[in-house]
Amino acid sequence: MSQPKYIVIGAAILDILARPVDASVFETGSLPAGTITMHTGGDAMNEARVLADLGADVSLVSKVGTDPAGDLVLSACKDLHVDTTYIRRNAAIPTGTNIVLVDQKGERSFITCPDSTLRKFFPKDVPDAALKGGDILSFASIFVSPHFGNRELADLFSRAREAGLTVCADMTKRKKGETIQDMRECLSYLDYVFPNYEEAALLTGEKDFDRIGDAFLSCGTGHVVIKAGAKGCYVCTEGLRFWSPSYEQARCIDTTGAGDTFTGCFLYALGQGFSLENCARFANAGASLCIEQTGAVGAGTNIQKIIKRAGL
Repeated sequence: MSQPKYIVIGAAILDILARPVDASVFETGSLPAGTITMHTGGDAMNEARVLADLGADVSLVSKVGTDPAGDLVLSACKDLHVDTTYIRRNAAIPTGTNIVLVDQKGERSFITCPDSTLRKFFPKDVPDAALKGGDILSFASIFVSPHFGNRELADLFSRAREAGLTVCADMTKRKKGETIQDMRECLSYLDYVFPNYEEAALLTGEKDFDRIGDAFLSCGTGHVVIKAGAKGCYVCTEGLRFWSPSYEQARCIDTTGAGDTFTGCFLYALGQGFSLENCARFANAGASLCIEQTGAVGAGTNIQKIIKRAGL
């Protein structure tokens, strides 16, 4: 089969990570960290990196500034052979940079700048031409870009459908108390959605995995893949429901980018023609590699290790 082209839309920023860090730094004024690193980050950049590392053909649609941080994002894309034709640069807006504080358990706290490109990405930054020639579109993530509400997302997803793409979206926590009914129109265009359990529970108002899945399916979403951390993932369609367990032997040091890595790996497997069950296994295995290192980088560089952990 021919190799699919992926179009990934969303944030491309820099992450400055320190681990392990705890709240005592605010009392002592200084804290030694075992690791302080800088990597590319942002939901779309993370997914694009994973896909590119796996050998996929990827176009990234995003926005950066004309500053050194923007240069580093574009340089990383060049090294990865990610198509940057539709990454716009804006001299008036700084490239998004996150400070990521990682605790002893690998859980993260973020410090972000709302006046950076992270929150200044607009529907006009995604022209029709950016959707041409693709096979699978991933919008990563719903609720990250405040200028992409239900109406704007519905317009984008409908344009992607008209262009013949399989339409997918990841998700983060709702920002303004949105309900699933508020997002019903845009969700109706999705072939696949990838919320984690907390994000999905907040949006739907449900706690049971089946009821959460039903809420998305009732909106017209084709496949609901609920990321559940150490439990793995739960997959719902109109005719199929199953749990796919995580790789239990993973040693978690940093969960940064784990959800994006899961989605990137799932989409790669989907493009390779894997069954739904094997897509989930491949995605869980890829995420297990991500949490064993600092930052959202490198998880897709060893496809054989992913395959082995997935048992494929």
